[in-house]
Amino acid sequence: MSGGLQRRMVIGLLILISAVFLINGCALFEDERMAKGRKLYRHYCMHCHGENGRQNEGFNWARMPDPRPRDLSAKSAMETFKDEELFQAVYRDMKDITPETGDTIGDDEFAVPTMPTFKYTLSEDEIWSILAYVRSLHGMDLTFDVEGRRKKLEADFLAAEEESKQAQAALDAAEKKIDEAAAAAEAEGADEGEDLEDDSDAEDEESEDVEEEEEEEVILPEETALEEATAKLEAAKKSLEHFTKRPKQGQISRPDLTISSDEELVKLQEKGKQLYFNKYGCNACHSIGDQGGIVGPALDRAGFRLNGTWIYRWIMYPQGIKRHTRMPTLGFNDPDARAVIAYLKTLRAPKPDQPIPPPE
Repeated sequence: MSGGLQRRMVIGLLILISAVFLINGCALFEDERMAKGRKLYRHYCMHCHGENGRQNEGFNWARMPDPRPRDLSAKSAMETFKDEELFQAVYRDMKDITPETGDTIGDDEFAVPTMPTFKYTLSEDEIWSILAYVRSLHGMDLTFDVEGRRKKLEADFLAAEEESKQAQAALDAAEKKIDEAAAAAEAEGADEGEDLEDDSDAEDEESEDVEEEEEEEVILPEETALEEATAKLEAAKKSLEHFTKRPKQGQISRPDLTISSDEELVKLQEKGKQLYFNKYGCNACHSIGDQGGIVGPALDRAGFRLNGTWIYRWIMYPQGIKRHTRMPTLGFNDPDARAVIAYLKTLRAPKPDQPIPPPE
């Protein structure tokens, strides 16, 4: 093979590699966190925020109610937020923006309520991975020390575990000391009892009554210390698990959807409508009529086709029914779930002539 041909082949190979490099947006050279963040972003975020984070880029953007997603590609705006603030926007609990009766919302809060929380769906590490990718959309790097956060949680867990062991040992020693003292007192009492055999039964009964009245439950300081150490250990364990693993719920119990009166039903429906729009932002992904998002199915005929028990279990823990669903677990409590179901049952629109097509 001639030298000229070899040079042409090398140049051609370099051009091919460069093309692949450009097409994939540097994906070949992403670190593990960035690659994971890109994958999660495309599954959970891209339909609203767009592939590159630009407004009106995601297929759901134009159908969303205000406030619509921010422009994640705008460095001038995004650099004003700290990494921790972006994390809190994704990890927060949902807030009710109903005027006068709802939660207090700061003017500079990043997202409520059209953006869902992922606190109950993704691990903390996964959320940091998404934010690392989001930072790349506006030409910045994630500066938060994620590995340091993990190490601190591990250290906190080990320290809490050791504290719990020491508290248990202290309680064991205290109880042993009490048992030994009680045994010694019992032995001494037995010796004295030999000289008191002539005491009357009435005196014995009176003495027992006095002892019962005076007897009180004694809580050792070591017991209190162990309870506190155990609670601290459970909290540390939970924090570490939430960092490394996705939150999981147990089996959702069958709900009691009984409503005692028409008056209660009306109040529940009104509350459910408020929660649907103002707290959980369901209209960001679901449509009613020609309003609302198209990520999830249209709900304008939900009253005809939704089983109350099934929808309760779905909104309480979607991943328990469909593991890879895009709908996150939003942190519904039982009263809120029952109220939203009551509202959904009022949605009984006629069949449309031209249904909204599913997103491509």
